[in-house]
Amino acid sequence: MTNEISLSEVQEFLARFWYHYDQGKFDVLATFIADDMRYLSRSDSGNCPFEELLAAELTGGAETLTWLSKHRDENPYPLRHHATNIFRTGVDGDVTKVRFYLYVNQITNNVPFDVSSGVVDVGVRRVDGSLTLTSMTVVLDAEDSIPFGEHRAKAAAGA
Repeated sequence: MTNEISLSEVQEFLARFWYHYDQGKFDVLATFIADDMRYLSRSDSGNCPFEELLAAELTGGAETLTWLSKHRDENPYPLRHHATNIFRTGVDGDVTKVRFYLYVNQITNNVPFDVSSGVVDVGVRRVDGSLTLTSMTVVLDAEDSIPFGEHRAKAAAGA
């Protein structure tokens, strides 16, 4: 894979994105989002009990920022988003594709509490020396965990 966007640059960029998102610094967050941004968010099942809170399919930076701002305002503070196991999955022209796990926690009764987890795919490109998001697909875990062999059998039957 050849691209001038290094993994360390992507890791720092994503850490800064989630930090500013958690802190509600939407003016700063706007600088992370490309005008042609594509954003998709849903649960793994597509029908979890709080699907209406997390489901979105958006096109455009302004529309994405508006939804992210509203979504953040509807959720608690402090809320922490953690991007882990970040790796590049490919390059499409000037866009580097990246995948990572997302883990989210909040504080309840003075103790960190697990809120959510999932898998995120993003597209990142360099514009005028800065990185910007061109796409983000967030699929949050909502189904109960099952033995992997059972999952693999279900996936094979559905393929």
